Amino acid sequence: MSTFLTINLIAFIVVVLYGLYLFLKAVSTRLAYMKLGKKSEFDGKVKERLQDVWTIVFGQSKLLKDKKSGTIHVLMFYGFILVQFGAIDMFIKGLAPGKHLPFGPLYPAFTFFQEFVTLAILFAVAWAFYRRYIEKLVRLKRGWYAGLVLIFIGTLMISVLFGNGMLQIWEGKPATWAEPVASSIAFVFGFLTPNAAMVLFFIAWWIHTITILAFLVYIPQSKHAHLIAAPINVFLSKRVPGKLKTISFDLDEEMEEEEFAFGVGKVEDFEQYQMLDFYACVECGRCTSVCPAATTGKMLSPMDIMIKLRDHLNDKGAAVTGKSPWVPSFAFGDQGPNKFARMERDAAIEEMNAVSMIGDVITEEEIFACTTCRNCEDACPVMNEHVGTIMDMRRYLVMTEGKIDPEAQRAVMNIERQGNPWGLSKKDRIKWRELDEDVSIPTIKELKKEDKEFEYLFWVSSMGAYDSRSQKIALDFAKLMNEAGVSFAILGNKEANSGDTARRIGNEFLFQEIAEKNIKEFTKNGVTKIVTIDPHAYNIFKNEYPDLGFEAEVYHHTQLLFDLVREGKLQPKGRIEQRLTYHDSCYLGRYNGVYDPPREILTSIPGLELVEMVRTRENGMCCGAGGGLMWTEETTGNRVNVARTEQALEVEPSIISSACPFCLTMLSDGTKAKDVDQDISTMDVAEILALSVFADVKEEQTA
Repeated sequence: MSTFLTINLIAFIVVVLYGLYLFLKAVSTRLAYMKLGKKSEFDGKVKERLQDVWTIVFGQSKLLKDKKSGTIHVLMFYGFILVQFGAIDMFIKGLAPGKHLPFGPLYPAFTFFQEFVTLAILFAVAWAFYRRYIEKLVRLKRGWYAGLVLIFIGTLMISVLFGNGMLQIWEGKPATWAEPVASSIAFVFGFLTPNAAMVLFFIAWWIHTITILAFLVYIPQSKHAHLIAAPINVFLSKRVPGKLKTISFDLDEEMEEEEFAFGVGKVEDFEQYQMLDFYACVECGRCTSVCPAATTGKMLSPMDIMIKLRDHLNDKGAAVTGKSPWVPSFAFGDQGPNKFARMERDAAIEEMNAVSMIGDVITEEEIFACTTCRNCEDACPVMNEHVGTIMDMRRYLVMTEGKIDPEAQRAVMNIERQGNPWGLSKKDRIKWRELDEDVSIPTIKELKKEDKEFEYLFWVSSMGAYDSRSQKIALDFAKLMNEAGVSFAILGNKEANSGDTARRIGNEFLFQEIAEKNIKEFTKNGVTKIVTIDPHAYNIFKNEYPDLGFEAEVYHHTQLLFDLVREGKLQPKGRIEQRLTYHDSCYLGRYNGVYDPPREILTSIPGLELVEMVRTRENGMCCGAGGGLMWTEETTGNRVNVARTEQALEVEPSIISSACPFCLTMLSDGTKAKDVDQDISTMDVAEILALSVFADVKEEQTA
């Protein structure tokens, strides 16, 4: 027996060392690929980042948004951590029979707990199998490869239970409360001789050992690389959600003209932290299942973007470094990246350079379909930042290759020439206030003439200034500020575009040009507080202008109105007997976490019944206007705004409300498309509040 145990020990050491070698080689190869990317900056906010790791990785907060899948993952995640102690115990039993982990009198409780956890994991495996192959959840892939991890985990759990049952027979131990499952197995196989049980134990022991090592080697080569990459990805995620990085246009004069490139046109032009996203992707499909483009029949799938870029990086990395991502490489022949790793470097690089990342790997249609709503990022359990990656490629197409939708290009040109997407005269920007001359809406210039100061700059936005529907919102908001005694002013014809449309369409150069002019105007007029009805302007002033040197207190109009209602400066008194549902603007909600102020305002209005859509708050569906798509026509699949309107109609409202002029326009068009615009109103929160606050005034006017 001692000779057998010696051979067993040597074989164990050799197999473990080989498994660890393959694992480390697979990980180091991917690190080598990521080093091809541009270096990323780190802000040093370690405490906040560790809090995210604690909440998202160990608290599983993102996963638990889907209660069923989240519960399965929690069982597997914590179960797998806990059963590692059982795996160590199993190794000891096979290498030194008769011994186990030195837990003394607590050992029986330990084995009982291990069996409980093992059964919980098996339950989770069965549930996951059901969800994927029987329930056939749309967002989940099928096929044997997709379920390989279930085979690994199931094999590990069954082999340890069976092995412990055989150990009881081999060692002649009676049934025990501490191992009820193993004791039951021992009872069923009680007809076996001790020697037969010993053989079966070591078969189960080796199956368990090889499966653990095979799983270890499999992890970095599959979607389960997220076990390594996800915690790091969460730690390195952006502090400001959805914030776009500012591109420097300070060009090196020694560079050749053909070397100039803005945005990302090659996989190695991504930053290293973006490449980490590729390997962190779990392929769970949560992102695609909530993407407004994907769910309305467009070509875009955020998950597929990550997968295709990962595979492309593997190919390019193998060609450049000569290292195959697959281990053991001999088992894969000339499949995929192995082919490039085995070629001569120059030949491999030349062949890969002939593959265009944009065009051959990711299509232009996918890139321009993104509404930048960030629903994919909110749903992603590993904090992948799909929108930033897509935007970097969009910037490349627009600024380097000059490719852009003609309608989007028209809007950009109009913004550049006249400061608004319609190309209407700059001189007409102030005319909206003439719609109601009883409302005091002074310009900064007018206040200066009167030697008066102002507290807030009211950024009216192009929608508020030019769009006839949005002008009503701007007027009601101004009227409410008058009522509450808020000191504010507008720029009038000096106001331009915020630059958000240009930036999200992909024209970073124009954005920076606009922003610099706006910042000069703000600085010249001593602007320290900005309030706006436009969530896109709110987001860009608050989160992205600071990168260009301007910081101010920025408020969305619902935030200011909520404060005024709470302080009693605005008193909703008129009853509005209506059933209302509220649509969350992506740039107000997911980008900035502003969900409660609009709802608090609405619930403060007497008689108003607020009902939530199925998809609401963080999971609210986009209206379809973001990413500059307000100015283009949808030609593929269903219209996003109509799909969102249909979700609103499910709760049978008489009013659909929002706090964004873009959203309101899209939802208004949606009610027209569904032929319900005569029965269902679409109104901004400020308009509804004004109806209640000024109800007595309207009654007097009517009388």
